[in-house]
Amino acid sequence: MKRWPISYPFALIIALIALLPVGVLFVLASDSLQFFDPHNLNVLYNTLLLMGFTILGAVIIGVPLAFLTTYVQLPWQRLWLILFAAPLAMPSYLGAFTFYAAFGPGGEIHNLLGLPTPSISGLAGASIIMSLYTYPFVMLTTRAALTSLDASQVYAARTLGMSLMMSLWRVVLPRILNGIAAGTLLAAMYALSDFGTPAIMGLDTFTRVIYVEYNSFGLAQAAMLSLQLLVIVGLVLFLESRIKGTQEKPSQQLSFFPNRKQLLGMLVTTTPIVILSILLPLSIFFLWLWRDGIGNFELVIAWNSAHASILAAIVAVVLALPLAYAAIGGKFGRLLERVAYMGFGVPGIVMGTALVYVGLQLPFLYQTLGLLVLAYVLRFLPLAVGTIRSTSESLDGSMLNAARVLGASPQEAFRRITLPLSMRGIIAGAALVFLESMRELPATLLLGPTGFETLATYLWRVYEAGYFGRAAIPGLLLILISGLALALMFSGETGNKNKLTKEPAK
Repeated sequence: MKRWPISYPFALIIALIALLPVGVLFVLASDSLQFFDPHNLNVLYNTLLLMGFTILGAVIIGVPLAFLTTYVQLPWQRLWLILFAAPLAMPSYLGAFTFYAAFGPGGEIHNLLGLPTPSISGLAGASIIMSLYTYPFVMLTTRAALTSLDASQVYAARTLGMSLMMSLWRVVLPRILNGIAAGTLLAAMYALSDFGTPAIMGLDTFTRVIYVEYNSFGLAQAAMLSLQLLVIVGLVLFLESRIKGTQEKPSQQLSFFPNRKQLLGMLVTTTPIVILSILLPLSIFFLWLWRDGIGNFELVIAWNSAHASILAAIVAVVLALPLAYAAIGGKFGRLLERVAYMGFGVPGIVMGTALVYVGLQLPFLYQTLGLLVLAYVLRFLPLAVGTIRSTSESLDGSMLNAARVLGASPQEAFRRITLPLSMRGIIAGAALVFLESMRELPATLLLGPTGFETLATYLWRVYEAGYFGRAAIPGLLLILISGLALALMFSGETGNKNKLTKEPAK
């Protein structure tokens, strides 16, 4: 009888802990007076509309930019890619905060330049902001699909007389639909789980209403709403699991060299995206910093964010190791890994609602840093698992086999060979958990100890109090820290080694 890998028992325990929030929500929801309030229809309608408009906006912006950064040979190519992907380095609630302050009568643009601008709020405002901060998901997944395509079919179509745009539409687009779909589902997940943007824009979505119910001591109703939101999230996750990447081995890379007029046209059409998503928020924060200074901002707030996030990163890596190696070990391990991934699909506001109840049942945990760290770990554990597993799978197994032949125990072989060789993935996973924990808003609002402010919650208090100038330092710090995630994402990207074949743009 084949023995289970030693990582399986630990992975099973971790997977069961990952299921804890969902089980708690079912217990809480059993006390709810009604399964579906008629008001929830409006909440469901708003949530689905926001998700739909976010997907539409992300596709309209992201797909053309994917073509532009993949096939068009631009001056300073890498700089353009970083600029277009830069919105990933800014939490959407920061964008919502600055848009809310900048636009409308009495907004910063009107006060500074005297230009009347419309207010940004409601469904329209939330959809614009979510589109600006989710299109990089579509751009990057579409770009990954484009780089895997063989350009020979496009050249064949061009030889047979098909125009450039028609060949892209009829030859390239059908082969990258899976890549586009993968990005749209990521954008949909972001729209479903985001709390800050709908709240600031005054749009009643599930996340905002759950927070209102919690503050009104309606924990049972908040749990019922959370379960309803999880049904939608579960459907999106199921669709995501059914998508398969493009399987091609490119023999040559498609490449276009635009003339000056075409470059100018591209610059004119893409510059507003960079201005709205990156330059405008940065300008507003720097304006507040110049006008109001650092105010009474205390560095202990930044330390609180870093302290909690470091603890979450350490715990997440420790728990991710057995899960990652269990996933490599066999089918049951992969199942346990998928169960642990459920936490990443649970919105922060939902995770917070569930763990508040856990804290109420276990008073020694209630409003403690430990409970907040647990929320971060359950939410972002998959980030550490994924990086560690991908690194471990690429290791040469012959070294491990040689150690076993020479008499090393499984534990010693792991400690002296597997663990050191996996260190790159461990560090990357810890960095991602740290950065996401720094940005987490709703779970921190619900679970943070009394008087414990982080950069994210301090920004939220400033917004609620209307003291916008005090948001400069925490906002800029969050953008800087989030930028590290973007740098980490692109650090491993290497240039395409395939031979480029010139194709004049027409």
